[in-house]
Amino acid sequence: MSRLSGMSEEGGEPDLRQKGRLQFACLNGQCVPGRWRCDGEPECPDGSDEAAETCSKQTCPPEKFDCGGSTNKCVSLSWRCDGEKDCENGADEEDCASDAKACPSGEFMCANRKCLATVYACDGDDDCGDGSDELKCASPLTCGPNHLRCNTSECVPLMWSCDGDPDCADSSDEGPERCGGDGAPYLLNRRINCTAEEFRCANGECVRLTWKCDGDPDCKDKSDESECPLLTCRPDEFQCGDGSCIHGTKQCNKVHDCPDHSDESGCVNATKCEGPLKFLCKNGECIDSAKVCDSVKDCKDRSDEPKKECGLNECMINNGGCSHVCTDRPIGFECQCPTGYQLLDKKTCGDIDECENPDACSQICINYKGDFKCECHEGYEIDPATKTCKAEGKSPYLLFTNRHEIRRIDLVKRDYSQVVSTQKNAVALDLDVANNRVFWCDRFHRKIYSAFIHEASDPSQQVPLLDSLLQTPVGLALDWLQHNLYWADSGDKSISVASVDATKRRVLINSDLSEPRAIALDPHHGFMYWSDWGTRAKIEKAGMNGVDRRVLVADNIEWPNGITLDVANRRLYWVDSKLHLIASVDLNGAHRRTHVSSAETLGHPYALAVFEDRIYWTDRDRSAVFMANRLTGQDIHTLAENLNDPHDIVVFHQLRQPQGPDSCNLGSVANGGCEYLCLKAPQITEHSPKYTCACPDGQDLGPDMRGCVPAPRNNVTQTSSPPAGFTPGTRATLAEDFPPPSGGVSQADATPHLTTAPSGAPDLLTLVCAGVYLVWRNWRRNSTKSMNFDNPVYRKTTGEGEEDEIHIGRTDVISYLFPCRSSTFVRHC
Repeated sequence: MSRLSGMSEEGGEPDLRQKGRLQFACLNGQCVPGRWRCDGEPECPDGSDEAAETCSKQTCPPEKFDCGGSTNKCVSLSWRCDGEKDCENGADEEDCASDAKACPSGEFMCANRKCLATVYACDGDDDCGDGSDELKCASPLTCGPNHLRCNTSECVPLMWSCDGDPDCADSSDEGPERCGGDGAPYLLNRRINCTAEEFRCANGECVRLTWKCDGDPDCKDKSDESECPLLTCRPDEFQCGDGSCIHGTKQCNKVHDCPDHSDESGCVNATKCEGPLKFLCKNGECIDSAKVCDSVKDCKDRSDEPKKECGLNECMINNGGCSHVCTDRPIGFECQCPTGYQLLDKKTCGDIDECENPDACSQICINYKGDFKCECHEGYEIDPATKTCKAEGKSPYLLFTNRHEIRRIDLVKRDYSQVVSTQKNAVALDLDVANNRVFWCDRFHRKIYSAFIHEASDPSQQVPLLDSLLQTPVGLALDWLQHNLYWADSGDKSISVASVDATKRRVLINSDLSEPRAIALDPHHGFMYWSDWGTRAKIEKAGMNGVDRRVLVADNIEWPNGITLDVANRRLYWVDSKLHLIASVDLNGAHRRTHVSSAETLGHPYALAVFEDRIYWTDRDRSAVFMANRLTGQDIHTLAENLNDPHDIVVFHQLRQPQGPDSCNLGSVANGGCEYLCLKAPQITEHSPKYTCACPDGQDLGPDMRGCVPAPRNNVTQTSSPPAGFTPGTRATLAEDFPPPSGGVSQADATPHLTTAPSGAPDLLTLVCAGVYLVWRNWRRNSTKSMNFDNPVYRKTTGEGEEDEIHIGRTDVISYLFPCRSSTFVRHC
């Protein structure tokens, strides 16, 4: 990338017309962006943008805090007294009110100053992390009159006893001594019969048959790894210490491929001869460079004492041909480059594009000659202390489901509280940040609930939005712009949508889904993403109206559980519970990266969230919530442990749901003029519609593409045996499902509607219909020609007496039309 410059064409004096308020003029005449002035990193070659006389005059605006001292830095005022030192001198955390560190009324203060909801004190779990919440507790623990005391001393509501679902950690609320029967534990994925492609665990779970005896337990009771024959490896494989096999080429490749790292033990490191302190003899020997040209023959082939080269300084002549730095060696010379440059051909230095490294910056990377600059998206600022992008505004916090409750952790102060209690099996979760509202699924009750966060602890304020036609809701996502709710149901293998008040709903996709799990939305661009951990595990993408469906990730994926979008960096992250990894791709499925990969670190990761430079995830095997650095996968910390059964997790912050226009209410017509649902359309091109209308199940869009009419009972849509590479889906009845206003008829458009005919004279009826069709087609071909533009749809019509005229007219209702692609099987948009 070329150097930023504001020099005039004549050279010499800088062109001040290019140096407005947004530019800073270096003393050498070069221009750099004004926002780089006094940011702690010199961008001017002469360093004048960071000079003391320049930065000492800096005044922080009202929304900033002045770090003072010699730093002359300004940080966001919202970072003041938030528990994190953002000024290099820590001034933003000085002189904070003494009561700022006190816990709110009704909360317990741990010995480590962490605040904890009183409900977590003396509950048998170390929630503080230092054990102080379990000190000085009355023993034994007593439960209320409407609660049952488990054998592990915890208390659960009495109504949960003997309901077939163990709520005590030891399942004593479902034991035979209380409930009778065999006391077998209830499992959510326990089924009467497993399929032919599945293995039935001893506890009734079903897992893939290919996972049996693979060295990695997948059943909760680990029965898939019992009674396994001794594993033998092929002659071209290496057998790890745990019995698993890897390809022989992976032994001693400096990568730990075996779970026990046995493939890298006992390896002999080859002797290297690299660096300025080593000299490689021509016969392959390696000696110290200090022994070269010392009149002593140290190489057996005497190559360290060449008479013609010893004592010769090649750099004296034309700098040795080096473009920048020439360093003389005892034998020969070496070209070197200044910081920010690299050798291109052993002599010429070229700029290093540091931005090619995805870890170079948190968000935005700007490359220029000799260096690069990190910047942040709107709403974020570079933290002077960590040099990463930090969100402005209030402190972010986590919400996560813990089976019987939803908990909250402040990510700055580490305050720990309960948001929703007395749930039977809360699994999926999402938020409406602008309205301070939480949505969640209870898998046991088969319902989707909603509540305002500040009222969510009151059961009377927990409103069941959807409580019918749900089988196993496992994934939930809110369209915070168009105000629709999406969910994945692994029971009926579907993805559905409903208005946020649940008065309107529609199944969007219900084909080619095996085990749909998590779902994530990008309302600004109109796309939804979901994971499917079935036999052919994959992550898919489609428009939020159900069109343009395609597979995003299908290789090197086994058990994709949670997914999440990094809105700022336009990437999709997922956890794989079988491969024990956290990975990501861009939103087109390219540039895949693995961030964390370890069976020891990731036992059974279920869900994850990404914010700023951190990844947060829940782990069901470890009953804990963790976080790590998003860029490096390092700095792994435990945020909460000793949990019941953690599932979904989300981050609450206004930047997680960037505001934008509601595409369905841009004009004066409410709901886009749709009689029923108005759904965001995928923004594939600049001509894509902003939204489309959809009707309830069993109805189609009418001729105006807004109203709904009963679907014909005799319609038959062919969806089986799709072409290779095409992923079909049963979609909502949208404008896209209708042919554009054109005279052309494709094969997909001409799919016949099956109708009943009189039983008499079927051959005659067929001949009459065929004749009428041929006459009509001949007339149509001679009278009408058409051409389709992507959007809006135009018509080109020619007729008798108008052969030299072309009429191009724009349709009145273009917002409801979408460019379609046709196949020989189904119409696919």
